[in-house]
Amino acid sequence: MHRKAFKYYDLLVAAFVTVLLCANVIGAGKVAAVHGFTFGAGILFFPLSYLFGDILTEVYGYARARRVVWSGFAALIFASFMSWFILALPAADGWHFQKEYETVLGATPRIAIASLIAFFCGEFANSYVLAKMKIFTRGRYLWSRTIGSTIVGEGIDSLIFYPLAFWGIWTPDLVLAVMAANYCIKVLVEVFMTPVTYKIVHFLKKKENEDYYDTATDFTPFSVEV
Repeated sequence: MHRKAFKYYDLLVAAFVTVLLCANVIGAGKVAAVHGFTFGAGILFFPLSYLFGDILTEVYGYARARRVVWSGFAALIFASFMSWFILALPAADGWHFQKEYETVLGATPRIAIASLIAFFCGEFANSYVLAKMKIFTRGRYLWSRTIGSTIVGEGIDSLIFYPLAFWGIWTPDLVLAVMAANYCIKVLVEVFMTPVTYKIVHFLKKKENEDYYDTATDFTPFSVEV
């Protein structure tokens, strides 16, 4: 069976995986405070992965978005393994940065595992809600399904990720404060990015000649079939 070729799908896959890796490996472990407002630093960029997820589901459909999510999972697993392996290698004489490496990357496997579980649940919930809402709204009111799906997906993601990743490392109050603050930021980012989402979706639908409706889709997350 001939599969339709797309011009920009691969670029979106690369962008999605890049944002997911950087947000989880570089930014997730740092807590920042700006004018008394405490938040996880990675949250400034992590919502972009959900934005890409919305765009992929809206234009290409749930099944193709599902393949992208699994690509991100594979990348996170490799990053976690590479971090563990590099830290486990004995340091050379005269190289005095092992403790710094362990401080920055030591929590990466736990963060990656928490992210895998949380993102698995959150992103698939996000895509499922958006795909179903697209059918229900007959393709109208894009803003309602991008924001609505983010409220559900990011809520599930946050409730799972922060306790699994940081409970016992941070104080309970800090975990709850960062979780609540970051969830609000994630949703607000989606709201403010809505005009950009509209422009990207319109551009892709026109250029790709695609506007997929998941009327006969198998929504199981345990597949990479299109």
